[in-house]
Amino acid sequence: MSSLISDVRFSVLDRSRTREGHTDAQALRDTVRLAQDLERLGYHRFWVSEHHGVPGVAGSAPTVLAAAVAAATGTIRVGTGGVMLPNHRPLVVAEQFGVLESLFPGRIDMGLGRSVGFTGGVRKALGHGKDDADDFAGQLDELLGWFRGTSPTGVRARPSEGLTVPPFVLAMGEGAEIAARAGLPMVIGDLRDRERMRRGVDTYRARFRPSPWAAEPYVVVSGTVAVAADAAEARRILVPEAWSMAYSRTHGSFPPLAPAERVEALAMTERERGFYEKGLVGQLAGTPEQVASELETVLKETGAQEVLVTTSTYDRTALLDSYRGLADIFGGAA
Repeated sequence: MSSLISDVRFSVLDRSRTREGHTDAQALRDTVRLAQDLERLGYHRFWVSEHHGVPGVAGSAPTVLAAAVAAATGTIRVGTGGVMLPNHRPLVVAEQFGVLESLFPGRIDMGLGRSVGFTGGVRKALGHGKDDADDFAGQLDELLGWFRGTSPTGVRARPSEGLTVPPFVLAMGEGAEIAARAGLPMVIGDLRDRERMRRGVDTYRARFRPSPWAAEPYVVVSGTVAVAADAAEARRILVPEAWSMAYSRTHGSFPPLAPAERVEALAMTERERGFYEKGLVGQLAGTPEQVASELETVLKETGAQEVLVTTSTYDRTALLDSYRGLADIFGGAA
């Protein structure tokens, strides 16, 4: 193991992807069980996501799911990747994380994003439009103010005020600039577009302003990582998600994950095949030696302090084996 890899933290974001033939409830239970397994393997954080009205994703209420994960684990940090701040009042978000931190002190992270919904229908149901994301920086400032007791309203956020829940900005679009100006740790992806990732990291570091939350820049790079005994096996881990994304691009809906063998037997249209093949390219997938080499390259290019892995697949055994193989690379628990 290289010293570069051993000096970096490894964490996981699980989106609670539903699978063909399995219920949303099973997907949520799978997420909790995975967190327990990854805690034993030595991962640093376990985050859950926020999606609304997406057929293939059961994780719609991240703070609720984070509470279940934290209750089922004992040492791994637990958080959100992320709560989409434009969808919520900052006071309510502060209260939710204040409750989590009070129940599980020293283990809660607050990952925050600026997405306002997958489709126009979802945005309408949430009561928000695309323009609501334009004030993300202001919403972020208001949220952090509730923890510091600086709200001009005279209202006190309970039990949040005075607590320290580490905030992270999910960098999409202007996210790197916003994270830098606010002086917050930044999560940036994905690993398939290295040049764009490097530009975002460079912008963030160049414009970072120290804050009460972070004295210096902290970069988390995120993306899919698949580890298996051979490259073909690792590639098959990517197949269900690649097809699900290809289907969403060509049919307008995001389906549950299908078994790799069924996807590989499909007669795809030329357009479907194009999106599908694109989804398989550029990911960190292969043998332990291949993935370790690629990780070293990414870490040299970005100087990241942490890697947030976002792999999803149909075969839960293959997924856990992949995470076990990655833990062997970074020197996690046996």
